[in-house]
Amino acid sequence: MHPNTNATETHLMKHIYIFIIVAISVIASCSGPASRYDRDLNEIERMMPVNADSALTLLDAMDLSDIDVDSLRARYIYLKAYGHMRRNRSMIADSLISFAHSYYRGRDIVKDVRSGMAFAWYRFWVGDTQGAIGMLDSLVCLPGVPDSVMVQTLRTRVLLGASEYQGHPLIPLAKRLHDLEPDSLRKMEAKYMMMQGYEYAGETDSALYLLNELTDYARSNNWGDKHFLFYLEKAQLLTEAGRNAESDALIGEIFSKAGPDNGAADYLHFQYAINALNTGDLNRASRHLAIADSIALKLREENDSYFRSYSNLLHAMIDFKRTGRVRLTHINGLNNRQTERFNRMKASQWESERGALLQESRALAHKAESRKKTVVILITGIIALLILAAAAWIIIIRRQREHENEERIEALQKMVDEYKASPVETKTDTPDASALRGAMLRQLGIIKMVAETPTEQNREMLRRISSLNGETDGELVDWKNVFEMIDSLYSGFYSRLHEMYGDTLTLKEEQIIVLMMAGFSTKEISVITSQTTSTIYVRKSSIRKKLGVPEKEDIIAFLRNR
Repeated sequence: MHPNTNATETHLMKHIYIFIIVAISVIASCSGPASRYDRDLNEIERMMPVNADSALTLLDAMDLSDIDVDSLRARYIYLKAYGHMRRNRSMIADSLISFAHSYYRGRDIVKDVRSGMAFAWYRFWVGDTQGAIGMLDSLVCLPGVPDSVMVQTLRTRVLLGASEYQGHPLIPLAKRLHDLEPDSLRKMEAKYMMMQGYEYAGETDSALYLLNELTDYARSNNWGDKHFLFYLEKAQLLTEAGRNAESDALIGEIFSKAGPDNGAADYLHFQYAINALNTGDLNRASRHLAIADSIALKLREENDSYFRSYSNLLHAMIDFKRTGRVRLTHINGLNNRQTERFNRMKASQWESERGALLQESRALAHKAESRKKTVVILITGIIALLILAAAAWIIIIRRQREHENEERIEALQKMVDEYKASPVETKTDTPDASALRGAMLRQLGIIKMVAETPTEQNREMLRRISSLNGETDGELVDWKNVFEMIDSLYSGFYSRLHEMYGDTLTLKEEQIIVLMMAGFSTKEISVITSQTTSTIYVRKSSIRKKLGVPEKEDIIAFLRNR
């Protein structure tokens, strides 16, 4: 074989192996192993407390349908819903959080509580506020919850309770939250929620006591805005307690400090109107209510349906006091404001649902496109692998055949060299082992040409030359003459072999035995019989089994003894 051919094939095989390794790596990467998702989710979970937005962006880039391990699916769903809750985003699309919460129950107390919080917040988003509160109540009763996790749960529970104007149920929760909060500002927020609980429970004196503490804290810490809001809240509490004159005095103090055009002027005049109505001064109530409406129109440009709903109710009450009749226009106005708020809330919910559906639709389209590309890549990779495997197989077979040819050429050359080196008289004397080799080589002498240029045309020419002295049936030698020479040299060895084992042995096996008897090596036999060395070894094993030759005994020695 030419050296350049060897180098080219070696180079090609090297590239084939490299391509196969790369293709296998690409196909393996397309399968999305669980270890990669586990590593990514670990990083996202680490990032969530410090940068929830970035964590959510990474989660959005992942496809839940590709994750088929329950533990990883639960963690993906939990992290996404928990991130939405932390960033106060719409949770309309987080319905699968129930799966995550069920998975973590009894497995991981921290994730159990946090996924439960997210599930409660999801229920709040879909309008089931009472269901959300009930779930949070069950979470705050769980034992063994770390304080840092319990604080978050209590904050959520107290916030929802305040939005539902809970009174007595809210107070102990707010107290517990106040005790657990590590930060002074957070403690003040918890105290404010506790104050609201007392207010909704009708315990105005307790609410005023807490509000005074909050006001003093805001003043000492220079919280201008908080101080202002606490004063406004105190004026409303004084009204609730029936202390209308004190409420008016406090409102006057607020105006004197914040000015007549402060941001809550409409609410302050509204409070004036309520105090006047409570004392029976309808004219003063109407005057302050008109001022409140005018200021609200300027400040809020009719976008504050919340204020107008209260204003309409107060107008209806003043009108009833004056006329003794309830006017339908005021009732309609109040109802319209409430309907408007409801419709806005529903519109916001529908928009969130629409956005979630659009996002899901885009994700499905992206997933379909991604899967299509993956299928194309896999098919292309498989076809390429098949082509490369076929090319590699062809190269291996070719190398194997060339190796066998080289072995035959080597054996033939050895036979020729031995014949040329033997004494001249031996080549012409009566037949013996050396003479047999000489005769065999004379028949096979032309193989030298075939060895040098092993083409099919040369082999055909060799068959024709070998058949000049007799019919060879396509063989490279005349086996009839060979068998006769064996009988002459070795006392009728072939005839006795054929007589005893002719029904057992095949012709090929008999040929191998007589050549072994004449002292030919396995490689030489392979050249003469046109078989591979591996085939010769197989046939020798078959001969050993048929004749019953023990494994370690020589076949020819065994036959001579027989």
